[in-house]
Amino acid sequence: MSLPTGVLRTELRRSVAPWAGATVLAVSLALLELGSGPWSKGATLWTAQWTSMALWTRHLLILLWPLALGLGALQGLRDHRSGTAELLAATPRPARHRAAALAGPTALALAGAFLLLVLLGAVRALAGGTATTGAGWLPIPLVGALALAAGAVLGMGVARVLPSVLTPPALAVAAFALTNALRQTTDAAVPTSAVPNRLSLLSPATADVRQTFLTLSAPVHLGQALWLLGLAATGLALLAAATRRARLLALTPLLAGGALALLVLPADPRDTYVLDRAETAQVCDGPVCVTAAHRSRLDELAGPGRDALGLLRTALGDRAPTAVRETTAPRAISATPERPRDALLVDFDDPVLAAAGGEALTRALVGQGIAPLCHPRSDRESGTLQGTVAQSIAAAWVLGDLRPLDGTMHSAQDQTDLAAPTWQAFSALPPAEQRQRIAALHTAAVSCTDDPLDALAGGAAR
Repeated sequence: MSLPTGVLRTELRRSVAPWAGATVLAVSLALLELGSGPWSKGATLWTAQWTSMALWTRHLLILLWPLALGLGALQGLRDHRSGTAELLAATPRPARHRAAALAGPTALALAGAFLLLVLLGAVRALAGGTATTGAGWLPIPLVGALALAAGAVLGMGVARVLPSVLTPPALAVAAFALTNALRQTTDAAVPTSAVPNRLSLLSPATADVRQTFLTLSAPVHLGQALWLLGLAATGLALLAAATRRARLLALTPLLAGGALALLVLPADPRDTYVLDRAETAQVCDGPVCVTAAHRSRLDELAGPGRDALGLLRTALGDRAPTAVRETTAPRAISATPERPRDALLVDFDDPVLAAAGGEALTRALVGQGIAPLCHPRSDRESGTLQGTVAQSIAAAWVLGDLRPLDGTMHSAQDQTDLAAPTWQAFSALPPAEQRQRIAALHTAAVSCTDDPLDALAGGAAR
């Protein structure tokens, strides 16, 4: 139901809508720009990539959605506070018109503020050189905007039925408790929650973004949209209801939307998030390939990548990888990454690769090619000191000098203290023996069955 422009302007002046929209936008920007969280660093920086940007804004709904319900309830108390509820009910204007006039401005303001936040993120992503590969990310923020609008309208309807000053804070607290109870985490390769997957997806908030190539599947978008439309319809019906029977009937859209949503939403967590095919499409320069999402990194990777492949071919012979490829496989935190024998995998979440360029990048790639990590490095994982040192020694054997790797959570001094004795003993060996030790190091690292430093020392722990 559309509102005349004059009515909309009047309601905007009389309602909390402008303040509600400003509050949502200010809180969101404060969290994303000033707060220290996983959205503020690394490859999952909230403006580093389009899909992850949309998911991070949806993640904020764990706070914003309860806030929207509370602000909606505050607006729903307006007629009760002014003592005009009975007077307005006696006017000939249809109740549904009054409900739309009351709900429309606040719902539009909250949805508009959320979409403005997404627009700001999109501008930042474009300014950073990240070009979108399609519109597959758009349903994520659109459902988020619908969630805030529906939450505000539902809050108004609840406040109309329960006209108490305690209703807005109680509703906000209850909604916050609910979103936390339904909350999903991404520590595993697939999202997990304390409740069945379908129930957890009734929360409009998404899990935190740990892997940039995952996006919500189409059944999730559809199921959540049905559920939120049911909430909004119930809120409007409660605003217009004048009798107890009408209020009971107003629950019908909520129940119907919930039932339809539970039929559509995936039961298996593995069907919740899927790989974004557009973002993970390979963009190559000869044997060096990155994903479409990181095509801006290809130029800086191509030269060092080809140099590293040539050096690895000399060092490992037939066992050397023949291509450099960006990894896209989902995995749990601390889980062993995929490790094909024909490709050197790069992960831009690895701070060593993020910090390196030119010759330093070649060194890091050589180390990764000979001694791929069994325990990854990222902003949430430190990797092991032994794995880092094994890479630095492997690169030193190829390039001639021992240097600690930059960007790890292990200090240069710690790396040197562990690497120096092993490197000194190793470099004193005959060349043929050194090559055998490097082959053993490579085998141990690829299989993740033995300590690569023990293999480098000939099987004796050092």
